[in-house]
Amino acid sequence: MTLPILYSLQNCPYAMRARLGLMLARQPVFLRAIVMQDKPPEMLAWSPKGTVPVLVLDAANQHRVIDESLDIMLWALQGNDPENLLYAQDGDVLVEMLQVIHDNDTVFKPLLEQYKRAKRFHGDDEEQCRLLCEPFIQGLEYRLTHHAFFMGATPSLLDYALLPFMRQFSRVNRQLYRHGPYTHLQHWLNQHLQSRLFSKAMLQYPLWLDHHVECILGE
Repeated sequence: MTLPILYSLQNCPYAMRARLGLMLARQPVFLRAIVMQDKPPEMLAWSPKGTVPVLVLDAANQHRVIDESLDIMLWALQGNDPENLLYAQDGDVLVEMLQVIHDNDTVFKPLLEQYKRAKRFHGDDEEQCRLLCEPFIQGLEYRLTHHAFFMGATPSLLDYALLPFMRQFSRVNRQLYRHGPYTHLQHWLNQHLQSRLFSKAMLQYPLWLDHHVECILGE
């Protein structure tokens, strides 16, 4: 059986999210690494919006495409969830997780981009931009004062869906983040970044257009 194909960009948080979800579901895929300046024509044919991740499935030779990172995570984990990341015993938990992920993607992420730009270009609004990010970060810190992970004593979809964005936030102003008040979030993030799973998810693969070598994610 032909494996699904994942088009991925190394440091894109959405692509990282998809890779993590697929690996946690133990779903093998061929990974095709790209750069945004040189997108494979077949990827654009399958997903004209031209962003990653793009997962191409082959069901009876009728190509089906999933090109949203959260949808890729859900497709993989609904097929196989060995670590119970969806908290299947309580359907209300998934609804809550999806709402927080929605808030991350639609509210926090745009604010994070403003904060990154202000830092990169030495804008005089850097502190203001950082403060706009704080309410979302405070909500996550509050969750971690009650248990080790965002939804409870064990990791969940929410932890891995937010991980790439918390990594970005921590790297905008590293010194300020390290000395900030979010000690629980710092511990949570360090634990994930030092994990074997994250290391494997961040392996760098040869660019597809340069080599056309079929690489299996995580191997």
